[in-house]
Amino acid sequence: MKANEYRTHNCNEITLEDVGKEVRISGFVETIRDLGGVVFLDIRDMYGITQAVTSGKEEDVDFASHIPIESSVSISGTVRKRDPETVNLKLKTGEVEVFINEIKVLGRRTKNLPFEVNSDQDIREDLRLQYRFLDLRNEKLKNNLILRAQVLQYLREQMIKEGFLEVQTPILTSSSPEGARDYLVPSRLHAGKFYALPQAPQQFKQLLMVSGIDKYFQIAPCFRDEDARADRAPGEFYQLDIEMSYATQEDVFSVIEPVIYNTFTKFSKKKVTKYPFPRISYKDAMLKYGTDKPDLRNPLYIIDLSEFFKKCTFKPFIDRAVRAIKVKGHLSKGFHEKMLQYAMSIGMGGLGYLEVQEDLSFKGPIDKFIPEDLKKDLLKLADLEKEDTIFFIADNEKRATELAGQIRDELGKRLDLIDENTFEFCWINDFPMFELDERNNLQFSHNPFSMPQGGLDALNTKDPLDILAYQYDIVCNGIELSSGAVRNHDIDVMIKAFDLVGYSKEHIEEKFGALFNAFQFGAPPHAGIAPGLDRMLMLLTDSDSIREVIAFPLNSKAQDLMMGAPGNVTKEQLRDVHIKVDIKE
Repeated sequence: MKANEYRTHNCNEITLEDVGKEVRISGFVETIRDLGGVVFLDIRDMYGITQAVTSGKEEDVDFASHIPIESSVSISGTVRKRDPETVNLKLKTGEVEVFINEIKVLGRRTKNLPFEVNSDQDIREDLRLQYRFLDLRNEKLKNNLILRAQVLQYLREQMIKEGFLEVQTPILTSSSPEGARDYLVPSRLHAGKFYALPQAPQQFKQLLMVSGIDKYFQIAPCFRDEDARADRAPGEFYQLDIEMSYATQEDVFSVIEPVIYNTFTKFSKKKVTKYPFPRISYKDAMLKYGTDKPDLRNPLYIIDLSEFFKKCTFKPFIDRAVRAIKVKGHLSKGFHEKMLQYAMSIGMGGLGYLEVQEDLSFKGPIDKFIPEDLKKDLLKLADLEKEDTIFFIADNEKRATELAGQIRDELGKRLDLIDENTFEFCWINDFPMFELDERNNLQFSHNPFSMPQGGLDALNTKDPLDILAYQYDIVCNGIELSSGAVRNHDIDVMIKAFDLVGYSKEHIEEKFGALFNAFQFGAPPHAGIAPGLDRMLMLLTDSDSIREVIAFPLNSKAQDLMMGAPGNVTKEQLRDVHIKVDIKE
């Protein structure tokens, strides 16, 4: 590095070639070891650690030994070899040390540390977030931020190479119903009116297509007032947002698959699914895996035995959706008991099972309810062999699907079937265009701007619940990385689709006025997708929480404990934006 007032070298750069040279380094004091006559200090900057050592002079020893840990210092001195018994080959600088000529304390720590930096001890997350500036000195978090920057740069390079133009879209925009709560910003100049932070650049990127931008992308901030989850940050998140004109679903797949594959192979040593990624329809995913976010590392799958059990005498299974999961190999009684406890913890009344004996007979709680002449049918339907176990889940269609998915996941974990050294990608496509809500009203099931398969004719002639959309998700290891769709660019299709869910033409004009207007000026067909950057990094770093890959995240209650947000503002500030707060206790 170029020398300046504070350093000639970073703390990872000093090697045996520098022995005898005068150097300056700066950083935080990580450790101090007073050996009674000489003091060793480990100096840490963003790049590494260098050991420094004082002379035996009493004043040098006294000064160095009283510098508070994590203070910022600058050290000048001569590079020398370490004694052979003190060489640390784990460090890049582990064969050398700096013999100190001068120490300057640049920033003295004057408060007690709330926790030990770079410690393996468990620290309360609220404390870590309150002192995030200290938490980020931790090597793991620092490396996560470095990786984030590298991934972001690499994604940009790939998109530019593919001919995409990076365009920034507005942060202050209008409120629109896109599935989550908006963050609202009151207007000072227009009393009683509000901006909204964009839940996604959805409308803007479609408008860019209408404007003639052929291939758009950006690393887009998205703002949604949603509850936190391990894989979802409240407040804001970032996605690789892309849109293409004159493009089909296949065109989107062919662009994004190599981008995802290249990124995961470059920044991870794990095995990555080669593209083209497997494609699974929404219907098949829900039946076979019990979720539209299947973890394909788990080899277990679900089969539908509803029709079979209509022929049996087990009343809890008759006239219900029955799902089954086959497991190979003998399972202990203790395993069955633990699975039963888990099943009851997720709301199931029990967990039926059968074990296949050596003679291919069954053993288990529901064996007596299956007629003898049907047992061979069950062996064939479930592809059962001796020593296999088959578990049963019965409920209404929706609930049986969800419960079977949870049982499948739990079996995969308890039986250690998940290959942790693999990234398994797949596409989930052919989502239903519409679904029924809790009140039995028709609503969009995914993105209201998606193109229905079959176009206007399907909307006019088919049962809405039978209409599929050109919608697709990328899933990796049970986590949804991205949603995308072929967009609806036809004004007549848009009017009809919204009409089916109870919205008039006037409502579309009011809520989506810009798109409604633009689509009447010759909009090209277009399609896009938006892989989540934070979730990609969560997977690449093996993090349990998405907050581990974000520099300054909100906590699970959408609070910034470090900055004190959300916080109170003055009456004058409220008056400027024409707001009066009425808080009821």
